[in-house]
Amino acid sequence: MDSILPLLQETQKAATQIRNLEDARKSEMLEDLAARVLENTARIIAENKKDLDVMDDADPKKDRLLLNEKRIQGLAQSLRDVAALPDPAGEVLLERTIEQGLSLQKIAVPLGVVGVIYESRPNVTLDVAALCLRSGNACVLKGGKEAHYSNVLLVGLIHESLAKFGVPTPAVMLLPTDRKFVSELLTATKYVDIIIPRGSEGLIKFVRENSLVPTIETGAGVCHTYVEKTGDLEKAAAIVVNAKVSRPSVCNSLDTILVDQEVAKEFLPKLKQEFIKWNVEVFADEISYPIFAEIEYPLLQHATQEDFGREFLDYKCSVKVVNGLDEALEHIREHSSRHSEAIISKDEAAINRFLKEVDAAAVYANASTRFTDGGVFALGAEIGISTQKLHARGPFALEKLVTEKWIVKGDGQVR
Repeated sequence: MDSILPLLQETQKAATQIRNLEDARKSEMLEDLAARVLENTARIIAENKKDLDVMDDADPKKDRLLLNEKRIQGLAQSLRDVAALPDPAGEVLLERTIEQGLSLQKIAVPLGVVGVIYESRPNVTLDVAALCLRSGNACVLKGGKEAHYSNVLLVGLIHESLAKFGVPTPAVMLLPTDRKFVSELLTATKYVDIIIPRGSEGLIKFVRENSLVPTIETGAGVCHTYVEKTGDLEKAAAIVVNAKVSRPSVCNSLDTILVDQEVAKEFLPKLKQEFIKWNVEVFADEISYPIFAEIEYPLLQHATQEDFGREFLDYKCSVKVVNGLDEALEHIREHSSRHSEAIISKDEAAINRFLKEVDAAAVYANASTRFTDGGVFALGAEIGISTQKLHARGPFALEKLVTEKWIVKGDGQVR
């Protein structure tokens, strides 16, 4: 194939039909897709294994690639959750009659054709398709070669459901994995209305710098947890362990622990048992390093400047001892990717200041950053976590897959 423009043209044409599909039919279609996914669990696992067999076991992205029976059940449930959500398109946002007698309505309408570029995450294929179809959008999917077999099968199941409900299958278009087509997608302003990159910081940076199509970033997650001096240290240890080890390859996992110097010697040893259990490698600053060394923590490294502001996506984290809230806030200002940040504290004034001053899509008090997720936030699913401020911030879900249109009705008025 020399060009993907013919494919994009097909998707643009299909967008009109999905936009006109009745609300109830869209829900039924997603319910049908959920059933197909469950019925084909064994096939999905078999195709996914072909992708897994090619990836190095040491690659932290392997966990993102994995589809097992439990995750497939979760994907099907997510499809049902999206089907049950109200369609955001068609909602009347404003209605009035102006002085000239014109009747005005501002309504929510689908974006049109949504392009998503992503890596190693076959679950994104279903999530994006479901969210786009439910909101009346078509989508073009540029998945990575790492998930080729998984994505081909999943899109095949989507096409079966589309065909059953009389929707042209190009409404969900899987593009070739060849990277030479990325630039063509990013410049296809005539056929694609928005581009959403989901993946590594390098991918997001490339899209941001090269796309002529408007872009919404779902950014890398460099997430901090600050253990303030008044915090419950037992709860703090449980929160830190959960944020780091429950699923380290995802963007809401913990990267850096900030701990107040007044409690560092008491708090850091509380991590030892669980961190050893999960083989967490610790990159410790000059103050925390002797504390870990004294308790003979086995996976210990001296932190360098590059270890702060680093998204590890693995069983690794950096640790920095800070002199109070001001220093913690300054460190986060300098190194945060504005994804998810947390404070563990009993001091209401410190909590309120942290929640107010930290500039991130999600800010937590006394809870794990791992909760930043469209499904957990009762949004059904998400395309990604947006770390920018225009149009969408935080879990980029169904409600944000629309734009606005003004409907103006008159009876011969001229200006």
